[in-house]
Amino acid sequence: MHSAVLLIEFGSIILGLGLLGRFAARFRLSPIPLYLLAGLAFGEGGLLPLGASEEFVATGAEIGVILLLLMLGLEYTAGDLVTNLKSHYPAGLVDGALNALPGAAMALLLGWGPVAAVVLAGVTWISSSGVIAKVLGDLGRVGNRETPVILSVLVLEDLAMAVYLPIVTALVAGAGLLAGSVTLAIALAAAGLVLFVAVRYGRVISRFVSSDDPEKLLLVVLGLTILVAGVAQQLQVSAAVGAFLVGIALSGEVAEGAHTLLSPLRDLFAAVFFVFFGLHTDPASIPPVLLPALALAVVTALTKIATGYWAARRAGISVKGRWRAGGALVARGEFSIVIAGLAVSAGIEPSLGPLATAYVLILVILGPLTARYTEPLATLLTRRRAAARRDTGARLAPRPAEAEAEAEAPVAD
Repeated sequence: MHSAVLLIEFGSIILGLGLLGRFAARFRLSPIPLYLLAGLAFGEGGLLPLGASEEFVATGAEIGVILLLLMLGLEYTAGDLVTNLKSHYPAGLVDGALNALPGAAMALLLGWGPVAAVVLAGVTWISSSGVIAKVLGDLGRVGNRETPVILSVLVLEDLAMAVYLPIVTALVAGAGLLAGSVTLAIALAAAGLVLFVAVRYGRVISRFVSSDDPEKLLLVVLGLTILVAGVAQQLQVSAAVGAFLVGIALSGEVAEGAHTLLSPLRDLFAAVFFVFFGLHTDPASIPPVLLPALALAVVTALTKIATGYWAARRAGISVKGRWRAGGALVARGEFSIVIAGLAVSAGIEPSLGPLATAYVLILVILGPLTARYTEPLATLLTRRRAAARRDTGARLAPRPAEAEAEAEAPVAD
């Protein structure tokens, strides 16, 4: 009986997610907010709480996080990461300062303490690579001059995750200073070792994993990723970081083949992850934090626009391209929820999950709009300001007759 109920519930979840995804695609929206809303509807305090399938959904959600980070790592080679780190690290520093500090400040203002401040800083810092990539494709901007700048900022954020996630994992687990330092040292050593091996021996690793049979390639890559993620978690680093490093280590045809094979699995389990996060958020807990979430969304939307503008100006992009770069970076999504999920699972602050949910819902909807309209709106405001200056100058300038009379007037000794 329990098995039948589990199949019915889980099948209903997957079917519902598919229908929501189709609905979002029809209106060219990200499906993430719909997945979160579905979780809210069927979770604690929702319309129809689930029971039998919750444990199964929790396992699927964990696999979803692992696959999200693996696919992210497959997007980059170790050489690309090293080049971006050397060339664009100032943009990464500006990005972190402008966008992490508002989250930390909000947590402290709400009296949540330093651990919640570090977590909320990450939630407001990391942009959604998935949403931004989709928006750039929909708007036909993949070949624009500012797009490499946008991607560089995203890459630097992803690299920062390899350091940030172990810190958060140690903090939410209540590890002391010594244990936290050891965890961070292990994470940094692992990341450095993987980057070194990937740069030096990436082809050897890819040749070992490579297979002409898609089934064998899928099994080897997926098994290796979950194994490394488990080992990383056992070392108190982060399963997500382990998956990200596996993705970096694979390159060439293997990375392309694995990306193609794993994309459907990533989409399935990532959707389950968003539902799982929503399941553990009581809808009644969102209204009390809606105002802080809205304020935080407005502030960090502006700071992301400022980040993109500064980074694009540093790269010599035109003014219109600078505004487009800033507007494209606004969306938050999957990784903000991943970070908040760590704190929610550890029971750090009951209101942090609802605030993160509301915050992501706002910005994942606002992000595509700012990507589309920031540049036209900035251009319009600039023209109006220039026209206002011209009108003011014309009113203050002397008329021809007055100017002639002033020129003919005798000058007093």
